[in-house]
Amino acid sequence: MSGIKNLKKASERIKKAINNKESIVLFSDADLDGVTSLIILEETIKNLGGKISFCYFFNRGKEGNGLTEIALDFLKKYSPGLLILSDCGVGNFKEVEMAQKLGFEVIIVDHHLILGKIPKAEIVIDSKQKTDKYAFKFLAACGVCFKLSQELLKNKKSFALEQSLLELAAIGTISDKMPLEEDNKVLVEQGLAHLPFTLRPGLKVFLKIFEQEKYSLNEIVQKIISISQITEMKNHSTESYKLLTCAKDKKIEKIAKKLIEKSLNRLDIIKQCVQKIEQKISFDDVFVFEGGEDVPVDYTGSIASRLFAKLQKPIFIFSVKNNRARGSVRAPKTINSVDALNHCSFCLEDFGGHAPASGFCLKKEFLEKFKTCIEEYFLNLDKD
Repeated sequence: MSGIKNLKKASERIKKAINNKESIVLFSDADLDGVTSLIILEETIKNLGGKISFCYFFNRGKEGNGLTEIALDFLKKYSPGLLILSDCGVGNFKEVEMAQKLGFEVIIVDHHLILGKIPKAEIVIDSKQKTDKYAFKFLAACGVCFKLSQELLKNKKSFALEQSLLELAAIGTISDKMPLEEDNKVLVEQGLAHLPFTLRPGLKVFLKIFEQEKYSLNEIVQKIISISQITEMKNHSTESYKLLTCAKDKKIEKIAKKLIEKSLNRLDIIKQCVQKIEQKISFDDVFVFEGGEDVPVDYTGSIASRLFAKLQKPIFIFSVKNNRARGSVRAPKTINSVDALNHCSFCLEDFGGHAPASGFCLKKEFLEKFKTCIEEYFLNLDKD
């Protein structure tokens, strides 16, 4: 079976950067798939003696999706160097060119649907490229990063490091709701099998807390995901990243307990938002299109997921701030949410994601036009 396109090419370029002591910047999404992806690459590169100049997680609510001018303005001090984008990038056409003008070489390690063309990065890894012959197309970004890590380490990997990275790949894959079949099934089974014996302090503390309450391993994993999926950001980092990379036991326990408390508050907010939206909608509607200034931007995905679980129809949930609406979409298997967004791309500033789960951004003034366009899309879909 053919390997993922450009995996070896990326490995060779990263090894060159390590050997030449080049500046390497890691850039990723702030959800758990993005966080685990970045940690897998960071720990692999450091294990090989590489220099990581900065790890940057983008804030969707404040910056937008993927690589942005805001991020590049901050990161330009680390150029020239190698900029590795994980769990994002295939929709950042203009921004990749801007990064190159600043002196960065860009490697994209993504798994989202390709929007017709690909950015002109030096190397793009995404099995959804038309020219990629790799058979399995549903790896999470952390799964792709794990395969890149294996290619980088080869004979230099230790059993302990490989197992530690597998644990992260398993948790990230489950968190991103990828189908647990073929490659993903192997990654998850192997990662979870070793999880009870983990050496990673951030995971050990969760096992210690929840084992006392007699939860099963699968229940503990779901709790870890629920607690770590959305965490506060500060200085372009996330609390989940700090938890999963910290080595100081006392500090870790403090972070974990803080995250557990915050996750309970977050669940209350999400439940309240879901209840408010349920009061507004008709259960006969073909799709749900709701949002506003009272919807927290970081929770649109969780709200959409909860509503979809109940209604089993396309859900569009958005948050409005500073005259912009940022939102999340959840859709049944029979509907490609990215196709729906692409159909209405003339209304949007930014969009992308997977068939069942995607995101979008647009100016507030275009919300009604966007809704009308989505209505037309589903009407024509029924006719087809």
